[in-house]
This record gives sequence, structure tokens and C-alpha cells, in this order.
Amino acid sequence: MKKDKVNVYRDPKKNEDYFKENVGMGLSFDLGVRKIYIHDQEIQLYYVNGLCDTQYIIYLLKELIEINDNEPESDDLAHVVENRLVNQQVSKVETLDEAVDQVLSGLVAVVVEGENYAFIIDVRSYPGRMPEEPDTEKVVRGARDGFVENIIVNTALIRRRVRDEKLRYKMLKVGERSKADVCVCYIEDIADPDLVDIIEKEVSGIKVDGLTMSDKTIEEFIIKQGYNPFPLVRYTERPDVAANHILEGHVIIITDTSPSVIITPTTIFHHVQHAEEYRQAPAVGTFLRWVRFLGILCSTFLLPIWFLFILEPNLLPDNLSYIGFNKPSHIPVILQVFLADFGVEFLRMAAIHTPTALSTAMGLIAAVLIGQIAIDVGLFTPEVILYVSLAAIGTFTTPSYELSVANKIVRLIILALVAIFKLNGLISGFTLLIIYLTSIRSLQTPYMWPFIPFNGKALWQVLIRTSVPGSKVRPSIVHPQNRSKIPPNS
Repeated sequence: MKKDKVNVYRDPKKNEDYFKENVGMGLSFDLGVRKIYIHDQEIQLYYVNGLCDTQYIIYLLKELIEINDNEPESDDLAHVVENRLVNQQVSKVETLDEAVDQVLSGLVAVVVEGENYAFIIDVRSYPGRMPEEPDTEKVVRGARDGFVENIIVNTALIRRRVRDEKLRYKMLKVGERSKADVCVCYIEDIADPDLVDIIEKEVSGIKVDGLTMSDKTIEEFIIKQGYNPFPLVRYTERPDVAANHILEGHVIIITDTSPSVIITPTTIFHHVQHAEEYRQAPAVGTFLRWVRFLGILCSTFLLPIWFLFILEPNLLPDNLSYIGFNKPSHIPVILQVFLADFGVEFLRMAAIHTPTALSTAMGLIAAVLIGQIAIDVGLFTPEVILYVSLAAIGTFTTPSYELSVANKIVRLIILALVAIFKLNGLISGFTLLIIYLTSIRSLQTPYMWPFIPFNGKALWQVLIRTSVPGSKVRPSIVHPQNRSKIPPNS
């Protein structure tokens, strides 16, 4: 049941009692209050240790105490106090609920005896790390800063790259208990207003206790993905990637405590692009893109096609007849493939949870156990290890981790279909995959655009890394208000 809002009391003792009864002040060690007296009137400062910069609070207290020595008594002490709050962001709230929310977010609430409102001062200093290059989106040449867990730092990283007066940051609070800060970011005269309204309404309408998984929880509420394994939004930890999408007309969702932001809307082709392609010359970027495409295709279809040739060797031309087994095995091929594929997944999980000092040793052990020894004892044939390894390498070339896992699931399903129906299974699996991808919508955006529905110019830019001067229009899929990237009168 929602509580009735309580206005700030003129009696500071009642305000203190409210904080004790409803917020646990006195029980929670990190929630504090500092009382001072100015011209015989009580002033209270409420704060949370660890979320506020102590030096700022001390400086504010010095400024307020000096009123006793330098200012004559006034009938409007609150006005005098407001002028002494030396901070760039000072606002007023009239209810204790709002004051509590702000204090728990790391701001300071100043209550003046006799006034029915509180001053809110932003002196937040969230614990966190410095911006550094993301591990999953590294580039050979380019910016080395990345998003961190502090939403203020993240918005500043984007603002540094997009200094447009139309850039908008709309801050929302989500979670009945966590009250997490969520920011919707877009450029006002480029982004589709309907898309902005939909995202704001979806985020504002989230009913949940807290955002324990931050941006992932936001995604599941606004996208309603269900058990679809394919990613419907794009995550990035790079400010330059986020800024580029904002300029194209996308809407970005930034969640406090998350080092990544959500890009909406997206198609499957957004998940196969990498910043490295745009840090190189167009020819080099195109080459890297095609190599990456080849790796993604290998990760999905190489194993099923090779397995089909094992089952139907007559499909192979004579000059490729060497593809297959050089010696028979007592273990069915499909079982070997599944065991090896899951073994690679075990290694990936183990690498995540293995301390850095032991990761090299774990890699050597895995190479020996799953490689040569497994072949010597007859568990796997060399060909299975080879093709599973190629598929695994293709998985690691996929820029989007979420898409790489989805492709692995598709690969295993098609392998099972090939084992049962052989050639018909491969054709059916590929056809069903295309139909399924075509039916997916992400915020009413066709997932296979610009391939289906077909858009020749947009598909060309997907296949070929065009130069920046040659890319003069924004993608139509985001319905930008201004299609042209060239400023008027230029």
C-alpha cells in the first residue's frame, strides 16, 4: 500500500522523529544528522556516509555557522541560509518522502526550523573506479575511456562528445525500494518523439522492488523478450559508440550502478558491428567486417554442414572427399560434437571464475586434457576437435556476447535436426531460423532490417564500411525527425 505523503514539519524534532521511524536513523550507522543553531533557530543536515563528500559537508557547515558572526538577525532566516549554500545545485522539496529519496540517493537535505520545506544539495560522491577501456570492446586505435558504475560520470562522458543544446537527459527513479536512477538520453530534434514517449512510459511504469541487475532488469521490463535467445537491445560500454547512436536517432538508457548502457531500437546487424571498423580506413574496416561476418557464420553453420558431410559423404565432390574421419570411432559423432561443444562452454565459464594468476595454468591444463589426451584415449577424433575449435573461435569473434550465445543455441538445434533428418534437417533449420528472425520485433522495429524488409542503400552500409563523408543520411529504421546528417547552410 502506498503511503500518504507527509509535508516537511516546521518543528525540526518531528522531522527527526520521521527519519528515525521510517528510515532507521539511529539504527543504520551510515544515516546521520548534524544539528547547528543559527540565531537561536535549529538547522538540520541529513546525509548518508559514503555517498556524500565529507569535505563538502564540512564546508557547508562552516558557511552556515559564519551567519552567526557576519549576518544580523533576520525574520527570513531560510533566505539567508539559501544564499549561504555554496553549491551549484540547490533545490527545494516540500514533502519528507522526497527529502528521504534524495538523501538516500546521496544528496544532503537541509531543514530550517519554522519552514515547511527542505533544501536539497547535490554533494554526491559515489564510490567507484575511473573510466577505463572495456575488456569486451577493445580497439587497436581509439579512445580508452569507458562507462563506469556512476551515472553522473557516464552522462558526462556522453556530453563531452555530444555538446548539442538539444541533448536531453531525463532522470527517472525506478524500484519501490531501490529507487535507482535511470536516465533516458536522446537528441530532441533527431529522435522519434513517439519512441521517446514509449520508452519513458515503459521505464516509468516498471513496478518492482529494486533493480538488482540494473540495466538487464530494465531491458526485460520494456522489451518483454520472454525465452527468445536473440538480443533485442544493444549494450555498449564505450561512450563513443553510444554517442554515435545518439546522433543517428537512437534512444539510450543509462542505469546507475551499471557500466553499460542500452541502445534502442536495434536490429540484428547492430550486434555484428564493432568500433574497430570505424577506427580504420573504409577499406580496412570493410575487410575486418567481412572477416567478422565469416567468423559469425562459422560459429553458427560450420559444424552442422560438416556433420552433414559426415552423414552424407556422397554430397562432397571428389576433390573434397578428405573431409571426414580418417579413422573410425566407437563414440557417435553427434555425441562427440555435443561433448566437445559443451566442453568449450565449460572452459569459458571456468575462465570467468578463475583468478587471473591461475588462468594461464588453467588454459594449459584444458589444452592438454581436452586436446591431445582426449584424442589419444579415443574420446574425440581430431576432426571433431578441429571443427568445434573453429566454431568456438567464430563465437569469440562475435562483438555481442548475447548474440554469440544465441548463435550457439541455434547451432546445437540445427545439429540435432541434421542428426535426425540429415539434409532436410539442415535446410529446415536454416529456413526456420530466417522465418523466426524475420518475425521478431524490437520496439516495433523489424529485427532483420534492412535485409527483410529490403532496403538496398541501408544494406550496402551494413555490408560495406562507407566513409563518414559518404554517409549523409541517418538510418530510416529509427524514424529520425531529421534524416540528413549534414547541417543546414553548410
